[in-house]
Amino acid sequence: MAMHFDLTDMQLMVNVASAHSMTKGAERSFLSLPAASNRVKNLESHLGTALLYRSSQGVTLTPSGEAFVKHARVVLRQLEHLRGDIQEYASGVKGRVRVYANTTAMNEFMPAILANYLGEHRDVTVELRERLSFQVIKAVVDGSADIGITAQVGGGENIEFLPYRTDRLVLVTHVDHPLAGSAVVNFDETLAYDYVGLSETSAIHAFLLQAADDLGRMLRFRVEVSNFEAACRMIAAHVGIGVIPESAAGRYVKDLPLKIIQLADAWALRRLHICVKQFDKLPVFAKELVSLLVKDAAEGRQHD
Repeated sequence: MAMHFDLTDMQLMVNVASAHSMTKGAERSFLSLPAASNRVKNLESHLGTALLYRSSQGVTLTPSGEAFVKHARVVLRQLEHLRGDIQEYASGVKGRVRVYANTTAMNEFMPAILANYLGEHRDVTVELRERLSFQVIKAVVDGSADIGITAQVGGGENIEFLPYRTDRLVLVTHVDHPLAGSAVVNFDETLAYDYVGLSETSAIHAFLLQAADDLGRMLRFRVEVSNFEAACRMIAAHVGIGVIPESAAGRYVKDLPLKIIQLADAWALRRLHICVKQFDKLPVFAKELVSLLVKDAAEGRQHD
């Protein structure tokens, strides 16, 4: 017997899975909770299998639900690409590009690139999310993201990697800090001091916590802030030390009593890559953003 699937049901299941909540999934799908619940129950009846585990804490996917959501994301992604491919021929059709990037790319490189891109593509919107590098690749693999910028190479079938920028993490201290006399330090040496960090939603926050954990040490955040400038100003006020991209630190060391110190750890120097799943299958407007990133990478290497 042939099976027919409703796109609204697919989007609903994807939204429920992302939110781990039927209520929030319904809101994101612009459906009432009773209507959303009824759709899921009808879908489960049609498929002959449960898609969700339901409890007082929320909902989680069953193995059948995971398989359904995986394929639903692929289908919805292809439909998004279809809209993009015919954009040149149908006036008023809007496109959306989903970009996942690590902290440095998110804060240092993407603002200027997106300003140029969006200025030339008035009918395209960009969904930009910050994630750890391995999460970026996973998002590209499962179709949650069209374009990723990551410090990790490999980890997904049919994923294409293009060289992008070099990202160096450095230690920033007050000029009077005990470590300020060093030209190079090991990350392990810094863990005896209080840190100024980005918020826990930042990918770099989780990255540094993991780096400390790998050493069997604790990283003490004295304060958490929302951006690199705030971090540098806190460091200049003797609140603590911090690890941020060298490009960001360089902007503030000129006007604040700060010292930039190189980290000896291998992970401090990261080579960023653009990653996509089968470039040829991206919609036209997404390909144009990749091309702009590649151009930015070439210009960046000329200035290095």
